[in-house]
Amino acid sequence: MPLVNIVIALIIVGVALWLINRFIPMASSIKTILNIVVVVAVCVWVLQVTGLWGPLSSYRLSR
Repeated sequence: MPLVNIVIALIIVGVALWLINRFIPMASSIKTILNIVVVVAVCVWVLQVTGLWGPLSSYRLSR
């Protein structure tokens, strides 16, 4: 994926998160959880796109 597409996706996610935080009334604890989940998901996505982290399907959670 070209770098421009990654930057555009990050901008879109950032603006969407800002709009949700700014205009949708919810408790601050829910906003914090939402922000953490989105940031972790975006970090994992960027690591996968850049090839620094393999696909999550190769990891097993159970024995």
